[in-house]
Amino acid sequence: MVEKSHTAGLWPSVYEPLRNFGSKVADWLAPASDASANDNAYHITMELPGVEDKDIDISVNSGVVSVKGEKSATKEEKGDTWFFSERQYGAFSRSFRLPEDADGERIEANLKDGVLSISVPRKSPQATEAKKVSIKRG
Repeated sequence: MVEKSHTAGLWPSVYEPLRNFGSKVADWLAPASDASANDNAYHITMELPGVEDKDIDISVNSGVVSVKGEKSATKEEKGDTWFFSERQYGAFSRSFRLPEDADGERIEANLKDGVLSISVPRKSPQATEAKKVSIKRG
């Protein structure tokens, strides 16, 4: 476990306002996502316009679905004067913790029209019920 080190003196650290700046920028640049569920599965959708399926990596590890990828720019226009550009390029990453009844072994993904759809089926109720343990008298 990592603990914050306190600096000597009564004044707060000059760097304190910048401590979480990197994570705030990462959240701001992360792709927009939605998460929902129905009786059969959990669904995650992410907006990834301009990203090809070969540039997306989806993994499941310890009950967490991670989506990583990169949107690259290959466009070159000579002679134009640019006043602003609102397009975002670069690497992205999002992670989603799955509930206990999610079956991460049967995850499916589909990319269509710049929207990534991920479906994680729910396990059967029998598979998620707690096992009753009997106590033996000895």
